[in-house]
Amino acid sequence: MGRHSDHLVEGTNPGLNVLVHEPASPSALRPILLLHGFASSARLNWEDSGWIRALTDAGRKVVTLDLPGHGSSTAPEEMDSYSPSRIRADLLQILLDAHIHPLADGQPGSGVDIIGYSLGSRLAWEFGATQPELVHRMVLGGPGSGDPLAAFDLAAAQRFLTDGSPIADESTSSLLRMARLVPTNDVFALLTMVEAIKREPFVPRDAIPHMPLLLVAGDKDERAQTIPELAELSGHAEILWLPGRTHTNAVTSRTFKSAAINFLAA
Repeated sequence: MGRHSDHLVEGTNPGLNVLVHEPASPSALRPILLLHGFASSARLNWEDSGWIRALTDAGRKVVTLDLPGHGSSTAPEEMDSYSPSRIRADLLQILLDAHIHPLADGQPGSGVDIIGYSLGSRLAWEFGATQPELVHRMVLGGPGSGDPLAAFDLAAAQRFLTDGSPIADESTSSLLRMARLVPTNDVFALLTMVEAIKREPFVPRDAIPHMPLLLVAGDKDERAQTIPELAELSGHAEILWLPGRTHTNAVTSRTFKSAAINFLAA
């Protein structure tokens, strides 16, 4: 297929690790922006699971970033850096710096497609709703109409990290355990993101994207059981359930990859 290459995007927020992954052969197809989940990274969510290779093999340029406090991005002290609204502004600047043209400008391959997972799906939903002139289609993996990070018991998590006090809320305990699984994660930066998200909780009906959506989740994913509510709000959504998959392992599904590539090619 030829050798794939990647390069840093210049001009973006210097604290964010942003890479452009080029397809094996020159292509006029629309680029794809990948948004990873909480306590993950572009490498863990998309590269190690084979997504970047599958998309570039399909002729797509792929833009990835590590969210603030994740992966190779810096962990700012200012809480505002972690807020969804600030991240959406950073995403817009990233696309402009990557020379993504609005859909209405008539250029071949203009605009961008987005694939998000978990927190990345929440960010994609809101970005698509607020930037419809840039976003063509989106695939949202592991989404839900609720917001587990907004319900996160921040005080209990901080007590646990300080003195080992047990966490009563199972969702909080599970999210903190996941955050600590990756040795390079800055757990305190991730808790700052949680606090920022609690100030801007996800309310999907407040900003609804109207481009075509593919909503994908494992049928064992308890966080994604409200997918039909998102589909109803959208009015332009298809749903794909992955048999036997959970929130943790749905992203590795070959069926998921194939469905996303086919959906975005329409």
